[in-house]
Amino acid sequence: METVTMYRPCNQAELDLVIASNYKKWPPRLLGQPIFYPVTNEQYAKEVNAWNKMDYSKGYVTKFDVKKTFVDRYEIQKVGGSYHTEWWIPAEDLEELNDNIVGLIEVIDALE
Repeated sequence: METVTMYRPCNQAELDLVIASNYKKWPPRLLGQPIFYPVTNEQYAKEVNAWNKMDYSKGYVTKFDVKKTFVDRYEIQKVGGSYHTEWWIPAEDLEELNDNIVGLIEVIDALE
């Protein structure tokens, strides 16, 4: 089975919900959050994480693998510099994304 690695910067509240799932899934999006934005590379995730630290006092970068057959349904969006790339996954597809995570969601960086 082929997988794609995704990175997700998140704040403490979101990470707490990931921990509550035993590092197996992302929580549902909040009202006003129609898209889930995992990014394609660690460098970009760390930059976004620095913004989270400014806004929330803490920030975390996570890494997780998703079945390629699921990821291939979504185009990679370039939103800034050459490595500022991410997937735009509609909130209604988040549970299906969770079902396609292979392994666990890992915390790979923290800013406090």
